[in-house]
Amino acid sequence: MKKISMILMSCILISVSGCKKYIDVNTNPNQPLDVAEAQILAPVEVAISSKLYAGNVAVIVQEYMQVAALNQVAPNAGTYLMYNTDMNDDWRTLYVNCLNNLVTLNAKAVADGKTNYAGIAKILTAYCLGTGTDLWGDIPYSQAFKGTANFTPVYDTQKDIYTTIQSLLDAGIADIAKNGIISPGGDDFFYAGDMSKWTKLAYTLKARYYMHLTKAPGYTAATQAQLALTALQNGMQSNDDDFKMAYGGAAGAENPWQQNFISASTIVMASTAVNGFKTRNDPRLTIMVAPALATSLYTGLDQGLSTIGQLEEYSRPGSFYGAAGASNYIVNYSEALFIKAEATLILSGFSSAQAIYQSAISSHMTKLGVSTANANTYIASRPLTNANAEQLIIEEKGIANFLSLENFTDFRRTGFPILPAVKNALSAIPRRVLYPQTEIISNPQPQQSAKLTDRVWWDAQ
Repeated sequence: MKKISMILMSCILISVSGCKKYIDVNTNPNQPLDVAEAQILAPVEVAISSKLYAGNVAVIVQEYMQVAALNQVAPNAGTYLMYNTDMNDDWRTLYVNCLNNLVTLNAKAVADGKTNYAGIAKILTAYCLGTGTDLWGDIPYSQAFKGTANFTPVYDTQKDIYTTIQSLLDAGIADIAKNGIISPGGDDFFYAGDMSKWTKLAYTLKARYYMHLTKAPGYTAATQAQLALTALQNGMQSNDDDFKMAYGGAAGAENPWQQNFISASTIVMASTAVNGFKTRNDPRLTIMVAPALATSLYTGLDQGLSTIGQLEEYSRPGSFYGAAGASNYIVNYSEALFIKAEATLILSGFSSAQAIYQSAISSHMTKLGVSTANANTYIASRPLTNANAEQLIIEEKGIANFLSLENFTDFRRTGFPILPAVKNALSAIPRRVLYPQTEIISNPQPQQSAKLTDRVWWDAQ
């Protein structure tokens, strides 16, 4: 009681405002109503890398692409079994953990005049929207994030989302070009505040999303290819520009792909992917794939089996991508070169694309530490021809984009890589994922009846 009296007397002596400042019982210091941009950026970047790029839906897509296989009796995700509830957490990651925080970050940065933070927020929003729309098709955006003003936002069409993506990237580039004084530092886990790299990422993403529309209704491949080539003039220029997140590897700081492939998950590498390395005599096999612990052999698991095997008889990703301290390569320079090669193929033919394609493979092998001699031998064994150019460009791009959701998009729009039929499959290979049950209940929309085999807008016949 004496202590309380002394506090009250002190407040009276230093004025009423001082007392309110120090003992305001209506303010919870553990639940601040406002935080600085740095406190928003860091966790949203982690969510993008660990939960959006490498979360549940990303694992399922690796099963669709026959890179990963589930050591469980069919039916399972690898044989295209999915329930709407399976996507609840992924939708929450996209909208709650990522987009909602990015909208807040952008609004706060604009209000505070922190143009670099605003630019980053817009670029990351574009990436998240691209990821979401390529998985689900039509999604809410223009009417979303209004709080109590609108709990049931109508979905934007995928065509409109793609227009928004390009507008956001342009606006992000313009924000960074204002050369704001304040830049991120340690709160930027991707580029540590190097705004020139953020700009290169934005232009590379512009090229990526232009190429997604090469077969979209009302678009032409030549126009999209030229737009992509123009954007890439300002895009990534070397492996140093990779948009990646490094993980420390200690408990609680492991790379999420290492966690995805731990024994408890029963996920291992699929035979299609592992055998592909062997068939190509690919020197990246021993770097990208780990030998099975029980046999020391490089062995993948067939999908859709009616029996299960011993987990330690199958391979998992090698340490470069799959170690606890590995990095997530979310967008990389090799992809930029493969985009350039494909766009050049469309506009000028395979002979013009050849050198770019070879540089793309070389850039990936250099990053992995493959010797120059082995890289050159491999590249010489896979020359482009008029008949195989698109297939080889997309196949090699998929290797350089190992574990990326982008490979699912490329498969749908090009038909490559050619994937064998899965045993006990419940349908053809999916071309999207289902809308989440939580969204169907809380915000019913006509698009939510879509099936796994229904095509999204840009996935034209």
